[in-house]
Order: sequence, then C-alpha cells, then structure tokens
Amino acid sequence: MAEYQSPETRIATVEGSYPYTQMVGQPYSRSYRSTRIPAQFFRYRVVKRCLDVGLALASAPILLPILAVISVVVLLSSPGPVFYSHRRIRRNGEFFSMWKFRTMCQNSAEVLEQYLSQHPEARAEWNKSHKLRHDPRVTSVGSFLRRYSLDELPQIFNVLEGKMSFVGPRPHAVAHNEAYRKLIMATRLDPVAACTDLW
Repeated sequence: MAEYQSPETRIATVEGSYPYTQMVGQPYSRSYRSTRIPAQFFRYRVVKRCLDVGLALASAPILLPILAVISVVVLLSSPGPVFYSHRRIRRNGEFFSMWKFRTMCQNSAEVLEQYLSQHPEARAEWNKSHKLRHDPRVTSVGSFLRRYSLDELPQIFNVLEGKMSFVGPRPHAVAHNEAYRKLIMATRLDPVAACTDLW
C-alpha cells in the first residue's frame, strides 16, 4: 500500500520498495491499463514461468560451454572478477541483482573521473544519459562482448531464479529511475523484467 508522506512533497513510498514521484495528488494505484495486462492472471504467470524454465534448461547444453569459454577469456584478459551484478528494478518496484560478464576495468570509477576531467564534451554527454559513446572503462574483450550482447548471457541465471523472464521489458538501472519515471509507472513495474525488448 502506498501513500503520500506529505501533500507538499508528492512523494509516494511503496512498502519494501523505493520512493518515486507521482504526477497527481492521489495515492498510488495501478492504472487501468496495468489491471488488464495478462501478467495479472495466475494461469498466464504459471505458463510463462514454465516456458522460461523450459527454454533455459533446453538451451543450457549450448549456453554453458559458451559461458565457460567467455569466463576464461574475461578472466585472462584483465584483472578482476568474471561476473558483476548491477542493481535493477523489476515488477512492483522490487530491487534485484542482474548478472553480466564484466566488461570494464577494475578501477573503472577512477578511469571515468580522470577521463571526464580531461574531456568536457564527454562530461556533458555523461551528465545527459550516464553513457558514453567511447567509454574508456570498457576493455577490448568487453567491447566485443557488448557489441554482440554476449555480456548479457549470465542473465539466464536470473531467469532460472525467477527474477527475470526471456520476453518482456528490460529492467533499468536504479540511477535512471527519475529519468524514466513516466515510463516506469505506465509499463515497467507491472510485468516481469526480461532479457529482451528495447530500453
């Protein structure tokens, strides 16, 4: 149950979730659209979950060797862990850790700050979208993995865990919550987060 903390702030808080801004001065409630989507029906959720698990298990003989090879390449190409988890937001505003192959150098924060201090145009680009067209933190192997979306393959474990689905809206980063506020409230917090779909 969500309610406003004060009429002035217009900030709603969902129990066990995160604060977000509401467009109107009314307590948060599911939109008419969200109450009609198939994910609200138990039978749909069960069938979709069975398909996710079945597809994950069926693809395991192909994906596991690929995962093993990429793991070795990432491990040998640069110091640091093979995998990294990123905090994302899924259905009903719940947080979860989305797994990826590490594609950046280990001291990425320091490298980024040094690069932005030397390139004002890059800082403007970063402040706008928190992304860089030419990111100095990304390793050569990481650049290849990102180009072909191979860094996303470990998300099969998120699917087996039930935190993600193969088909549905992509879970966005917590840092982008306010930027995506309107889209979040309309579509992204009702369906299960997924490995596919556009950002």
